[in-house]
Amino acid sequence: MRKLLFPVVIGLGGLGILLWLGFWQLDRLEWKEGVLAEIDARLAQDPVPLPVEVSPEEDNYLSVIMAGRVTGEEIRFLNSGTSAGSGHQIISVFETVDGRRILLDQGLLPFNDEAAANADPLTAEVTVQGNLIWPDDGQTEDPVGDEWYARDVAAMAEALNTEPVFVVLSAATEYDPRLTPLGVDTRSIKNDHLEYAITWFLLAVVWLSMTIFYVVRALRQKED
Repeated sequence: MRKLLFPVVIGLGGLGILLWLGFWQLDRLEWKEGVLAEIDARLAQDPVPLPVEVSPEEDNYLSVIMAGRVTGEEIRFLNSGTSAGSGHQIISVFETVDGRRILLDQGLLPFNDEAAANADPLTAEVTVQGNLIWPDDGQTEDPVGDEWYARDVAAMAEALNTEPVFVVLSAATEYDPRLTPLGVDTRSIKNDHLEYAITWFLLAVVWLSMTIFYVVRALRQKED
């Protein structure tokens, strides 16, 4: 029996760790669903005027409404995974009627659309509705010209001489004909915790099966 003690301890220890990881992922799933529900509730709120002082902690996903015009200054953010296909998200300077300059994500300019690429941006005065966000696209290479590979609000604001305020357009009184708006929603936020939990639990079943198999084989060899 002493020969079985070590594999049994290893088997039960591994099983315990795998089960703990599975239940930890379930806890993370509950937490993430709460976060997504909070974001959905904020997105559903009636829009408010753009705050004078904007806080990334308190105002993330806040629905805002503002009047002004796009100046024609813009950054192209390369994005190949949107609901409207692949292309560049056009992040423009939006100048409000009271003189503030902020960043406005107007939507997607698709690849291989020469007519849209050569068209002039809409610069008429409009009223737009959107959501304040602070994207986290991770670290990536530096921009090439006006093509960027991550939405770094501070860096983009410095490049375009705006406030470090980023609004994603969801509705407008008039739209730029080049672009397809990509409003903020929670579908683009990853929530893989259930899949991870299932994976850990399946590994726990495999680990337990291997442990039982080893112990049974060892006992049969002893009887023989």
